[in-house]
Amino acid sequence: MPTPWQRYQSDLQREGFSHDPAQEEAVRLLQDLYERLLARHGSRESGFAALLRKFRKQPVEPEIGLYLWGGVGRGKTYLVDTFFECLPFQRKLRVHFHRFMQRVHSELTDLEGEVNPLERVADRLAEEALVVCFDEFFVTDIGDAMILGGLMEALFARGVTLVATSNIVPEKLYENGLQRQRFLPAIALVEKYTRVVNVDAGIDYRLRTLQQAELYHCPLDEAADASLRKSFDALAVEAGKHWERIQINGRYLTVRCLADDVAWFDFGELCDGPRSQNDYIELARIFHAVLLSGVPEFNADLNDQARRFINLVDEFYDRNVKLVMTAAKPLLELYAGGSLAFEFQRTQSRLQEMQSHEYLARGHRP
Repeated sequence: MPTPWQRYQSDLQREGFSHDPAQEEAVRLLQDLYERLLARHGSRESGFAALLRKFRKQPVEPEIGLYLWGGVGRGKTYLVDTFFECLPFQRKLRVHFHRFMQRVHSELTDLEGEVNPLERVADRLAEEALVVCFDEFFVTDIGDAMILGGLMEALFARGVTLVATSNIVPEKLYENGLQRQRFLPAIALVEKYTRVVNVDAGIDYRLRTLQQAELYHCPLDEAADASLRKSFDALAVEAGKHWERIQINGRYLTVRCLADDVAWFDFGELCDGPRSQNDYIELARIFHAVLLSGVPEFNADLNDQARRFINLVDEFYDRNVKLVMTAAKPLLELYAGGSLAFEFQRTQSRLQEMQSHEYLARGHRP
């Protein structure tokens, strides 16, 4: 298995992959962390070490991890995925931050009534992973903010190493959030147990690989549905069933056309109603390709729909779901302005990458 540095050097030989000094420095730091982790844990944990870890109660200092932050399109996800895939041991976890917090809240619910439930959750996570890799560390939910300090303290005390990507520096996480003072210990722990590295400066890899083709059709003219029909027929391995109803998390959704793991939805069905992040997680698990028709131009009056669309794209991107869509405006004009401008910038960048040959070549991760 190659090291992160060897993998990066190999990728530099690929057509369309350019050298970027900021990215190279990040890979050097990931290589250093990789070597420290292997020196400490080896490629696999011995039976004696596992037994000792299980019964040892005193805190164990983790290896200092990395917090990679910068603007959209700087290759942060590539960096964390490269590092994760090169780690030769099984006790590792790579997860989108929102999906991680969903898991934590679910486990806390299961442990309701137990003594120190957060410690129990940390025990389970530390048993599963020596290293936790977060993609898109971005806190907006007060429920997440209130428990992160205690959870991180418990994980670090168990020797878990953190590698994270984010669009913002740690000190600005949950900025202006309710009861933010209770979140400050989490920030302090991130700054103590990771090296904070800015990866701005250099190439925007997503813009570089942008190919609109018919993966993104605009405007919503007479040719829009014909474009999606052509894409559906190319993706589906069998004839589609029209106007099917499927159940997702106890609620029914109408599918314009369905064939195995390919589905065609109207935008309103997925984003204009009582949909939650959990629905998009489940859709990303079931379908390797989703076609979405009628995406509107988002303005301040459509903030609810825009937020759901942001969540949908995040989940699809994280699971390598192929997204084909028709929209009212070109991608970079799709958001007309409002309070979600920062979040939507990330969504636009992800949609651009999702149209690249490199993204399309990735396997679905259900």
